[in-house]
Amino acid sequence: MKLFITLSVLVSLLLSNSDCKKKDTVKYKARLEIKGICMNYTIQLLEGNMDTSMIAAHWTDEATDKNYQNVFALGNPCTFPASINQGEDFYFIIDRDPPEPCIVCEAYYPVPPKRLVIKVVDP
Repeated sequence: MKLFITLSVLVSLLLSNSDCKKKDTVKYKARLEIKGICMNYTIQLLEGNMDTSMIAAHWTDEATDKNYQNVFALGNPCTFPASINQGEDFYFIIDRDPPEPCIVCEAYYPVPPKRLVIKVVDP
């Protein structure tokens, strides 16, 4: 009987873990709105249902007074592809792994208050 309970718990944990991995593969479409100095990047969510607490619903770039909706700052600048230019669309998933240490300059350009660590993926 103890073996049955132990196996049941183990199977439940393994199945719940696989569900968590599936959630990480939700693909979103975005646009690099601002490619600011020192990798201060602002990204706008274009497609996909994301928890609204993870992004800024409304944000104004204080340098240009331009308003944006559904934006976030890039949380892992050293792994973001340099080939993506301002105004270009791309697809991403949320990266649950902590970002690797990264050295960037400290020049300031305004970014939204919310940051996401993402991984660019094929459409």
